[in-house]
Amino acid sequence: MQPQRKKDVSIMIKIETLEIIDVLPSVIFKAMTQNQICVMIARGDLAVEVGYERLSELQEEIQWICEAAHIPVIWATQVLENLVKTGIPTRAEMSDITLGSKSECIMLNKGDYLNDAVILLNDVLCRFAKHQYKKRSEIACLGHCRKYVESIKEKETFSFIMETLLLSIITVETLQVAYLSL
Repeated sequence: MQPQRKKDVSIMIKIETLEIIDVLPSVIFKAMTQNQICVMIARGDLAVEVGYERLSELQEEIQWICEAAHIPVIWATQVLENLVKTGIPTRAEMSDITLGSKSECIMLNKGDYLNDAVILLNDVLCRFAKHQYKKRSEIACLGHCRKYVESIKEKETFSFIMETLLLSIITVETLQVAYLSL
């Protein structure tokens, strides 16, 4: 058996304190020069450390930093916790899924209803993907807008500026903004 090289070892950076958030860009830069890395947002530990009132703000900052560095994020701690344990999700848990959709991975804890939680999580994420990709909101393909543009483009008073403005609100279902030729 040969010893592993540094590049063969993957590192998960667990974010659970304010101190690591303050130096996260430099930690990511140093780690990514030698290893494959990802970041885990340990939301329970982080909430205890920074307070619940700052948790959402700091989660967003971590997501932005990691997205800019093209580093995958694991969204962890009590995701769908009530559903996993009792079989019934709370409204807050359902909203939490959409925040977690900005990550590459959502970690669920074990429980009697874990399979139900995975099915629900997949369902919500698949539907939400039409509206959000990472930090960029998307407008799902709006057929009625396309029909409107096509109906008024034939009028001579239709200006290029109006065409561009209307087309900027139309996106394709593949989650990538596309220019629609008229």
